[in-house]
Amino acid sequence: MITDGFQFIALLFFVSGIVIYLEKKFKNGIFFKYIPALVIIYFGAMILSTLGVWDMNVESVSKARSVLKDAILPSMIFLMLLRADLRDIAKLGPRMIISFFTATFTIMIGFVVAFLIFKGSLASNAPLTFGALAGSWVGGTQNMVAVQQAVGLEGSGMGYTLLIDSIDYSIWIMFLLFLVPFANKFNKWTKADTSKIDNINEHLTAKFSTISKEITFQDIFFLLSVSLGVTAVTGIMGNELVKVPALAFMGVTGWTIIITTILGVIFAMTPLARIPGSPEVSNVLLYMLIGLIASNANFMELTQAPAYILAGFVILIIHGVLMAIIGKVFKLDLFTCGIASLSNIGGVASSPVLAAAYSQSLVPIAVLMALIGVITGTFFGIGVAKFLTLLA
Repeated sequence: MITDGFQFIALLFFVSGIVIYLEKKFKNGIFFKYIPALVIIYFGAMILSTLGVWDMNVESVSKARSVLKDAILPSMIFLMLLRADLRDIAKLGPRMIISFFTATFTIMIGFVVAFLIFKGSLASNAPLTFGALAGSWVGGTQNMVAVQQAVGLEGSGMGYTLLIDSIDYSIWIMFLLFLVPFANKFNKWTKADTSKIDNINEHLTAKFSTISKEITFQDIFFLLSVSLGVTAVTGIMGNELVKVPALAFMGVTGWTIIITTILGVIFAMTPLARIPGSPEVSNVLLYMLIGLIASNANFMELTQAPAYILAGFVILIIHGVLMAIIGKVFKLDLFTCGIASLSNIGGVASSPVLAAAYSQSLVPIAVLMALIGVITGTFFGIGVAKFLTLLA
């Protein structure tokens, strides 16, 4: 049994590194196609924790986990937001932006309905689990982790979140890709005008092509130093804000995340955003965080997985039906509906895949729509957790 904090961190990162390397080496294989490295790392760490490979009751181990986790989270959030330039997002036009938030709203309705239906079959921390999932299904995995930390979700609750996010989301993206050949029929049914979408792409394509693809160690070091500096500053601000009685409800972590998000959006409009490497460094921090979060969970606690997975499908069905109705009423085309949906549920990693299935030139639109979720997902996730707690 490991009782040393450094040995615990070293083992956790070593195992995570092996999984990530194997995913890259066998990326075309069936296994990693359906079970991403993120999920394997999380449940792998849960299994190691369950088997007692380390003792979280030892101060050295628990303190190493807590300090590193609290340091990495704001840094990851700041870096992931550096590509979310509000000026570019504004160029999408009101129709695309409204479509994104319409999809968000229908997903929120799905969460409320599914919770009311299944709350008798779910664990007591289900509102927090759904809140973390809402963070992911509006923004991405980074937002899910941010919400998880902000609301204090621990143990099996995060495991349920990842189960739903992995299984239900995989079915949803396959369904949206299946619908692509039927775009003309859907557009005819809704009487949609697709000419405006083609006019958005020129500026966006040019914008993304100007960012250097070469990443140097100076870029990585500078980005890390800035993000860690932001972490230190926002941590101090969070500690000061909770001293105000009216603001104490959010907690230190919650305020740190909110302030970091605001700073990330602001710095995304500065030259710092043009330094290559921020998505890659952010992903490194994300994968480190996932293992740290899972290291305190017990695999034997996942006794209500079927109810959670079924609840996830109910959320998606409600979302899909409402989006079809809205598409008909407001004459939206299938691309707009599909990208609005997947930009929420799949995020930056998945929405370009669906966009490319329509046309490669539409990928920048999908990326920018997904970045709206990166900015707002944490706030929606926290909101869902707080609201569902009132309904519990």
